Amino acid sequence: MSRRIRHIPGITPTPQSPAPERTKGIGVVGLHEGATLLLGLDRAPHAVPVAGCDLDEGKLAAVRAEVPGIFTTTDYEALLARDEVEIVAIYTPDALHGEHVERAMRAGKDVICTKPLVNSVADARRVLAAARATGRKLLVGQSTRFFEPFLRQRAAFERGELGGLELLDAHYVHRMDWFYDKSPWAARDTDWIFLGLSHPVDLACWYLGPIESVQAMGSTSALGRERGLAGFDVYVANLRAADGRVARVMGHYGLRELPTARNAIELLLCGSEGTSLAQYHDMRYVHTTPDGTEVTEDPLYALRDRYFNSEVHGMHYGEFANYTEHFATALLADTPHSPDLEEGLRAFCVMEAIRRAARDQGEVEFAPLLAEVGLER
Repeated sequence: MSRRIRHIPGITPTPQSPAPERTKGIGVVGLHEGATLLLGLDRAPHAVPVAGCDLDEGKLAAVRAEVPGIFTTTDYEALLARDEVEIVAIYTPDALHGEHVERAMRAGKDVICTKPLVNSVADARRVLAAARATGRKLLVGQSTRFFEPFLRQRAAFERGELGGLELLDAHYVHRMDWFYDKSPWAARDTDWIFLGLSHPVDLACWYLGPIESVQAMGSTSALGRERGLAGFDVYVANLRAADGRVARVMGHYGLRELPTARNAIELLLCGSEGTSLAQYHDMRYVHTTPDGTEVTEDPLYALRDRYFNSEVHGMHYGEFANYTEHFATALLADTPHSPDLEEGLRAFCVMEAIRRAARDQGEVEFAPLLAEVGLER
C-alpha cells in the first residue's frame, strides 16, 4: 500500500524514535469517526491502516474506496483474528467500549480507545482486569491533548514558562442537535459528563495530577429536554487536587452559537510567572511573556492541511494521527505513552464523581471511587 507522509516540525519522530520502516498495523472498529483515523494515518510514519470494521456496509465501501487494499468486515472477531492488526482503535458507542477493549486485549492486541474510555464502574473494572491479565497496553484517544495549540501550551508549561500552576479553567461547549440525529443512543445510553465533559476533565487531570475532591452542579437545557435526555447536559464542576490546587471545568451541550471571541474548547492556565490560553477548533495559542507582552500564535494556514485535511474544517485528522503516532512509537521503542490506561481510569473516576456530585448537588470524595474501580489512591 503506497503511503503519503507529511513531515511537520515538532510532530515528526525524534532521532531516538524507531526508523519509519518499523510500523504498527492499525485496525479500526466503528467507522463513523474511525474512518477519519484510517484516512489520517498518511501523517503517521509508524502506523499503517490495515483493517476496518463496522456494521454499516456503506461505511465499509467508503473506506475501501479511500484506502485501497484495506481489509474490511462487519465481524469484530474477524478483525481481531488478523495478524497484521497489532493495535485495535475503538470508536464504537460509549456503552460498548468496555466489551470491545476487553476482547481486543484478550486477542493479544494493544488498544487505542476514543474518549470516554468507559462510562460505568463495571466497565472500568472490566478493562482494568483485562489489562492486568494480558499485559496489553492502552492509549485513551483524547484528541484535545494532541491538537496544535494544546501541544504548544503543554510544551511551554513543561519548559517552566508559566512557573507554578495556580488555577486551571477548562470548558467544552457545543450545540449537539446533529449528534443526537446521528447517534440517538446519546440521549439514553450515556451522559454528557462522559461524552463532552471528558475533554476538559482530561485536561484538568493532565495538569493537576491526583484529585482529592469534586463539587458539581448540573441542569438540563431546552435542547436536552426536547430530545428526551434523562440526565444533565449543562455542568459546572470544581476540582481540588491532592496538593491543594484548584480547577474549574464546565460544559454545555444544548448551546446556541458562540460569539467568535470564544471557542468550543478552551484551556486557561494561570501560573505564577505567566498565563496561557489554548483554543479549539480555532488554532490559537495565546500567552504572556515575562515582560507582560501578549503573544498570539495562530499556525492555522501552515497546519490546516494536517489537522483539517482541506480548506474546510473537517475535524480530527491531525489529532488522531498524532496520538496514533505517539502510541505506535512508544510501543516500538518500549517507552511510556500518555494518557495510558490508569490515566484514563482516573479521569473516568473524576467524571463519575462529577456525575454523582451534580446529581446530589454536593461534593464527592475521590478515594472511595478509586477503590470501587480497583485503583490505589
